[in-house]
Amino acid sequence: MDVRQGLEQRQAEGRPIVVGLVGCGQMGSGLVHVMDQMTGMDVRVISDLDSARALETFVALGLSRSDIVVTDDTGIAQDALTAGKRVVTGDALLLTRVPAVEAIVEATGLAEVGATVAWNAILRGKHIIMLNVETDVTVGLLLNQLAQRAGVVYTVASGDEPGVCMGLYNFARTLGFEVVCMGKGKNNVIDLAATPSSCREEALARGMNPKMLAAFKDGSKTMVEMAAVSNATGLVPDVPGMHGARVDVPDLCRQLIPAQDGGILNQRGCVEYSTGRVAPGVFAVVTSHEPRVRVDMTFVGMGSGPYYTLYRPYHLCNIETPLSVAEAVLNQQPTIVPQALVSEVVAVAKRDLAPGDVLGEVGEADYYNRIYTFAEAQALRGLPMGLAAGARVTTPVKAGTLLTLDSVAPDTSRFVYKLRQLQDEMVYHG
Repeated sequence: MDVRQGLEQRQAEGRPIVVGLVGCGQMGSGLVHVMDQMTGMDVRVISDLDSARALETFVALGLSRSDIVVTDDTGIAQDALTAGKRVVTGDALLLTRVPAVEAIVEATGLAEVGATVAWNAILRGKHIIMLNVETDVTVGLLLNQLAQRAGVVYTVASGDEPGVCMGLYNFARTLGFEVVCMGKGKNNVIDLAATPSSCREEALARGMNPKMLAAFKDGSKTMVEMAAVSNATGLVPDVPGMHGARVDVPDLCRQLIPAQDGGILNQRGCVEYSTGRVAPGVFAVVTSHEPRVRVDMTFVGMGSGPYYTLYRPYHLCNIETPLSVAEAVLNQQPTIVPQALVSEVVAVAKRDLAPGDVLGEVGEADYYNRIYTFAEAQALRGLPMGLAAGARVTTPVKAGTLLTLDSVAPDTSRFVYKLRQLQDEMVYHG
């Protein structure tokens, strides 16, 4: 079904898609405003620990306070939605229990919250759209398998780089091109020492959470995003952490190619990022083994080959996320999901750590993250980044050292840990 026509039909029938949102930060609140201007879907319920932030988002749409019900009670929430009101709650799982909600967008960026919400949403027959790639690279393989069995859609959202990369990948592979390298632009050089304190002034000036900005600057977000692409496509990081060379768009097809052809890659089929003039875009370096296709690629202005760059000069983050919601509800189609554990994102000490230290969240002062192939990470016993928060250090660890299951004990009471155990059982024992 054509998405635009499907949404128009839902609107004409008086039954727009009812969406619940978990996490009303910069991305989440922006998503609410995008859906407000759309036909055929609405965010009707917001869950956030800061209820004032969720209330402000609804009020900014022009709603009066009397149009909004604040409750953690499932029955009251359902009655409010039936009456045409909006709901604010501090209980993220309430969204999974309210019958009126068809799809949930998870936008916290926290692996523990994302795993808990996604699991419960799937079990209760809700589509789950993840603006939370941290959860996906930790337990997404399991969640996708569960969703398929339950007859609902689990997906990482369009607008995030993984979703946009997947669009380019599908385009290229459908036409028979080989994808030699796929990646994203990063608009700053990685600062492994970035912390919320060091990023605070810039973050506040940009209207961002300092912890989120630190996670971008220390490279954690880039590692997570490209791991999601890797697990969905089978493309691999050429080296741990990827090369991250400064390459501008015209040179992508000359440098992000195999070394034997003058590039920097040791192999074909890689995920990468560039700190050159590529951001906020994503790219795919492709080739064809068909001589006539190469002639035609030159004719249409793609260069002399044999490598060509497909480039999308933007990704619109939360602005594009409603497309994933619509595809999930109307067509039961995901945007991007893991097919196998090809890559793992592993935590690395950002500072010297002592026994007894308890690790914080991604973007804080304790660790940054680095992508490895899954096989390499397993051989090193690397600590998956989604299990790092709440983990306790058991032996001294120097800054810059990989955190392993021999130096850190994950919090086994966390739900994401339990799901990871199930996923490992599925991977190793079917």
